[in-house]
Amino acid sequence: MKSYAAVDLGASSGRVMVGRVGPDSLELAEAHRFVNRPVRVPEGLRWDVLSLYAGVLDGLKTAGAHCGGGLDSVGIDSWAVDYGLLDADGALLGNPVHYRDSRTEGVAEKVWATVPAEELYAATGLQYAPFNTLYQLTAAKEQLAAAQRLLLIPDLLTYWLTGEQGTELTNASTTQLIDPRTRAWSYDIASRLGIDLGLFAPLRQPGDPAGALRPEVLEETGLRGPVPVTTVGSHDTASAVAAVPAAAGERFAYICTGTWSLAGLELDTPVLTEESRAANFTNELGLDGTVRYLRNIMGLWLLQECVRAWGEPELGALLLDAAKAPALRSVVEASDPVFLAPGRMPERIAEACRASGQPVPETPGEITRCILDSLALAHRKAVADARRLAGQEVDVVHVVGGGTRNALLCQLTADACGLPVVAGPTEAAALGNVLVQARAHGLVGDLADGRRLLTRTQPLTRYEPQGDTAPWRAAEARLATR
Repeated sequence: MKSYAAVDLGASSGRVMVGRVGPDSLELAEAHRFVNRPVRVPEGLRWDVLSLYAGVLDGLKTAGAHCGGGLDSVGIDSWAVDYGLLDADGALLGNPVHYRDSRTEGVAEKVWATVPAEELYAATGLQYAPFNTLYQLTAAKEQLAAAQRLLLIPDLLTYWLTGEQGTELTNASTTQLIDPRTRAWSYDIASRLGIDLGLFAPLRQPGDPAGALRPEVLEETGLRGPVPVTTVGSHDTASAVAAVPAAAGERFAYICTGTWSLAGLELDTPVLTEESRAANFTNELGLDGTVRYLRNIMGLWLLQECVRAWGEPELGALLLDAAKAPALRSVVEASDPVFLAPGRMPERIAEACRASGQPVPETPGEITRCILDSLALAHRKAVADARRLAGQEVDVVHVVGGGTRNALLCQLTADACGLPVVAGPTEAAALGNVLVQARAHGLVGDLADGRRLLTRTQPLTRYEPQGDTAPWRAAEARLATR
């Protein structure tokens, strides 16, 4: 048995998990969980990255205590697109900007004036999102002038742990500066937009060594050295998709659920058609030469913000009330940019329903049902569009991540898609992180081998579709006409 620490940072919380892997076993336990709370300062919304790093150190200390002071490896994954800037001495130049900050408003149009949106998609395959790293860099030209190095969030924390700098590929593919066909930088796009790719550290592949914990880190955490740090699929979605427990040859779609829902297919080659761009699908890179062909959906962020506004009521009771509320009475476009910023989420959902002439949900239970119906409808459309655009059939939908705890959402997704849903594992990103570390040490073979291990060792729940999809088709048509 080997012990691996998976540092998994989400947009609302971070966790350090310990994975114990043997020839035919995989156990995962939580060592430490901590809040990821952004801070609004006069200049805008920022990540409290020092607090995150402190949480990582505390987690490694606890993980080591669980394992008698020894870890065989550490790996880090996090959300995508955001970064920290370093000066010539390697010191951080200010807190990283949060992707929900308003600085990128109107920036995409300036980029498209130089590189039209159609050309940008054909070269990079990345969906439009106002917070893509490319737009952030365009908005930050003055700050970039003072920087010597740019590190994406998991690479920044890896640097603080090891003193070594690198840029992990699956996360780099979310910057809109990678060509998904060559899996290398798109120098033409960067040059035309005046972006210096020399700011980025050399590319690393999942499984590559990323250094070892510095002596100061060993002292603070009480770990016995040396402890290697392994490059994993550092975009949390890449790690989560690696942990989809699909059988060999299975025709599957996946939905990684959490603050965001990432819904799509695993492909061998990118889809770079104009129709794909118009449907706002992205081609991000995955493990073993795969492409994560998916659409970003606002996800459980809508419910998280409502729960916060309601004073943190008990979620189980809220979902029971939602289950009793009328189905598909009111739905909203889950990825409408109006829902992107924090604050006033119940009011904004009510306003969207009122503006579209639908009954306005009033109680927390009714608003929750509106959110879950809307997410299931968005899942349905994303899976159907991905099948059509990629020309790939789907027999089952795998739901992984935090949303697997929400049985109502899983059942509604099965009903909306008209396909069985297999829910689990919940800690998919951490498990994918652990699997890559175990692969690097020879305990697990290829991607299919890791998925077989997950199927044998992790609890999974199957939801069969109930009823026909006619009400969902009607709701979809209703939403499309607004």
